[in-house]
Amino acid sequence: MGRRAAIYARVSTAAQSCERQVSELTSFAERCGYDVAGTFKETASGASANRAARKKVMDLAQARQIGAVPVSELSRWGRSTQDLLATLHRLAGWKVSVVAMNGMTLELDTPHGRMMATMLAAGIAQFERDLISERVKSGLAAAKARGKKLGRQPGQRPKSDRLAPKVLKAVGEGRSYRWIARDFGISKNNVVDIVKRHRRAG
Repeated sequence: MGRRAAIYARVSTAAQSCERQVSELTSFAERCGYDVAGTFKETASGASANRAARKKVMDLAQARQIGAVPVSELSRWGRSTQDLLATLHRLAGWKVSVVAMNGMTLELDTPHGRMMATMLAAGIAQFERDLISERVKSGLAAAKARGKKLGRQPGQRPKSDRLAPKVLKAVGEGRSYRWIARDFGISKNNVVDIVKRHRRAG
């Protein structure tokens, strides 16, 4: 069964098609000498837990009916780094490997594959924090390019905006932020924000 394979292809939205992945993976499987037992396609976002087609592939693996799962890249298979490693470990227990046509392939039934998985697991938390930060920055940059104003705009802080002239006057008189906050019934952080906005505007 080691040469039998189930092709798995996934796209994120209904506007996309799995056909290109399937065509490339079919050729890839042929070059690798796999006997394709089935082709499984689905449309699901990267984080979606609803992966019916992937579950069918896992069932085939558990039943020892396949020995490999060719995918275009590991991100097509895993919902997250943790999910990827968890499913790879389960598959390894059944002597099945996820074989990525592009990028890294982790075969957890080999010492090298296990070492790579351990190294990858060690960097999961930081990797995902960096990924989230990158997506947020990318989204903000795209919104700014479309002309969208970011952050709170004048009028969205009615109390702070109304008190700003008095707060700035008190700051100019040398009064402490803590005293100003208590006197005007706002937080010290609000005082700091008013001063920062004034300095930026200046």
